[in-house]
Amino acid sequence: MADLSGAQWRKSTRSSSNGGDCVEVAGNLPGVVGVRDSKDPTGPALFFAPTAWRVFVAQVAERA
Repeated sequence: MADLSGAQWRKSTRSSSNGGDCVEVAGNLPGVVGVRDSKDPTGPALFFAPTAWRVFVAQVAERA
């Protein structure tokens, strides 16, 4: 599991501003990209290899 103590979380630009569907991403961690639900910041986080995350984001952008 990645060390989250230095994570700099940012809210996704695709998240709504009404307190609902909020996703946060930490791209400053060494070797991983962290993803979490902003409504539960102490809850679980998902981790992706940076290359896998870039591919995922590109695929989502194509479908948007």
